[in-house]
Amino acid sequence: MKTNRREFLIHASAATALAAVSTPLSAIQKSRNRCRAVAFDAFVIFDPRPPFALAESLFPDHGSELNALWKTRLFEYTWLRTLSGRYADFPSVIADALIYAAKSLKIDLKPGQKKDLLDCFFHLKSWPDVLPAVRQLHGLGLKLGFLSNFSEAMFAANLKSSGLDGCFDQLLSTDRVKAYKPDPRAYQMGIDAFRLKRTEIVFAAFGAWDAAGAKSFGYTTFWVNRAGAVEEELGAPVDATGEMSNFVDFVGA
Repeated sequence: MKTNRREFLIHASAATALAAVSTPLSAIQKSRNRCRAVAFDAFVIFDPRPPFALAESLFPDHGSELNALWKTRLFEYTWLRTLSGRYADFPSVIADALIYAAKSLKIDLKPGQKKDLLDCFFHLKSWPDVLPAVRQLHGLGLKLGFLSNFSEAMFAANLKSSGLDGCFDQLLSTDRVKAYKPDPRAYQMGIDAFRLKRTEIVFAAFGAWDAAGAKSFGYTTFWVNRAGAVEEELGAPVDATGEMSNFVDFVGA
């Protein structure tokens, strides 16, 4: 029997609707949100512990207090500088936070000690699980980059010292936009540099506050929680958390 055009369109529409119903929603979402690039916070890749271990050895009576205050002021200063429009690069902020912490605790921080502590941030090594993970991610055909507070000089020095030269497609420093994370201008660099939708980029965070910031911006966010910290209560729960091996599985799923 001959089918007219109107009947054909009706049957075709019904078949299309049936196919959509029979396709799992998760599969549809996965095809729309397929990961094509990964943006890392620098401390997911580079181990930041050596400068603080050196502080412990230089000031055994006050090392723990110094480190706690130094770390706290370091990130508070990045946020305050961004809010007040008084941007300075990350090495300068690290130095300012160290000086403040030493003065607060009445520690006699000599010029040579200060230099040695700050120089550590230019000779960081990668965490042991990084190189295998980077190789696997490259094997998945993903673009890799940093989206970090690090200055370009810090990127260059630490990539060299860790043997990771040439492993990353983008080295995105907040120096480019003169605004530290979690300012949206910082996270926007990933979209602009990779030329992808935000749903196609997965952000790997080191700090809980950064994980919340990236999630609030709209990135699919994995928290590599190396310190065993507690998630921030900022109304932006991360998509997943775990070790680097879990992260590889997450983006490759």
